[in-house]
Amino acid sequence: MTALQGLARDYRVAFLRYLPRREEAALHAGYELGRSAVTDGHSILELSQIHHEVLLDVLRDSRGEDLTRLANAASEFFLEVLSTFDMAQRGLLEER
Repeated sequence: MTALQGLARDYRVAFLRYLPRREEAALHAGYELGRSAVTDGHSILELSQIHHEVLLDVLRDSRGEDLTRLANAASEFFLEVLSTFDMAQRGLLEER
């Protein structure tokens, strides 16, 4: 298993854990995934692709009336994952 495949597996697990109850602990797991992705040298594009693939799988198995709730939860989770990328970028910009 490659590092990217491992990240995709871990992302799927954390995302599926977050969806049912949107608990802070599961959201924090998303933050930690993003932090690890930054330190391991993964790109924001790789994370975006993983998120898209996982979300599509979830949507395929969902009922129509759940789509708005799922989309909102997916957005919250993804923003948390990306927060480390945002902090790193802001840090670089401040150094200029």
